[in-house]
Amino acid sequence: MKVTVCIGSSCHIKGSRHVVEQLQDLIARDNLSDKIELGGTFCMGKCQQGVCVTVDGEFFSVSPETVGTFFEKEIKARV
Repeated sequence: MKVTVCIGSSCHIKGSRHVVEQLQDLIARDNLSDKIELGGTFCMGKCQQGVCVTVDGEFFSVSPETVGTFFEKEIKARV
């Protein structure tokens, strides 16, 4: 599974660094690093929303406050 987080300027301001750090922690906590590839990218073109994240190409808008729920529902449930 490939998870990509936007680290462009707009998403950075909205907390993308915190989103990446939390996802890294959650992936490590659940021993999923062999099943999930976490990467970064620049602008995905949806800057008006929250931090842009894709899971196998499917777009999501995430915030530092919603990472836990997002991880459980959209990432862990698919592994």
